[in-house]
Amino acid sequence: MKRPDASRVINGTYGRVWVDGELWMEVDEFEAKVTISYEDLSFANEGGTFQKAIGWAGEGNMKIKKIYSRVQRKMAANVRKGIYPRLNIVGKVADPEAHGAERVSLNDVTISEFALLKFTQKTTGTEDIPFKFSDYEMVDMIPG
Repeated sequence: MKRPDASRVINGTYGRVWVDGELWMEVDEFEAKVTISYEDLSFANEGGTFQKAIGWAGEGNMKIKKIYSRVQRKMAANVRKGIYPRLNIVGKVADPEAHGAERVSLNDVTISEFALLKFTQKTTGTEDIPFKFSDYEMVDMIPG
């Protein structure tokens, strides 16, 4: 078996995120995932439990350095008016040593919660932004 080339492992330093077309350089961590929902099924004369897929849910989280009031600007005033913004988020990681890049476009993104104000003495500010989405497109994938 051929030994893996460590230099080809994707490095998150080269990850970037765009929210509604705007590059957010302060993103430290980004994750988007799909969870598939299954229903248990049983059949006569079968001891096993079978699974039938019934749908999926998309969710994720961003952790950003607190430099701007980006999330509050998009959400705070609108939520008070009963308006819940829908966003587009594009995430990409493209390490120049890797075999390629991964890029995903998340559509119909809703922010699950946001902080109005948060700080800790003698600590740089960060903000966690959990979100959900109902559609996605894998724009680029690493070949292999």
